[in-house]
Amino acid sequence: MELSKKTTILFPPDLHRRLAGIAERQRVSLGELVREACEARYGVQADPRRADAADALGKLNLPVGTVDSMKKESQPAPGDLLP
Repeated sequence: MELSKKTTILFPPDLHRRLAGIAERQRVSLGELVREACEARYGVQADPRRADAADALGKLNLPVGTVDSMKKESQPAPGDLLP
């Protein structure tokens, strides 16, 4: 993995101490620990299967309407909500 962007994150002292301890026990850097946590939490993973699945979905020829027509279908009219 190429690391080319830098972000500074400030942690409260207790959280930093706990995370540093976890990183030490796992024998990884604190940065790697945080990157792994972000990938696990937000699904931003370098797993090529995810990209392949997204490509496959994009190639499907499904009967999908325009954004406006889908919004109209999914949002009830005000009269439909009132008794």
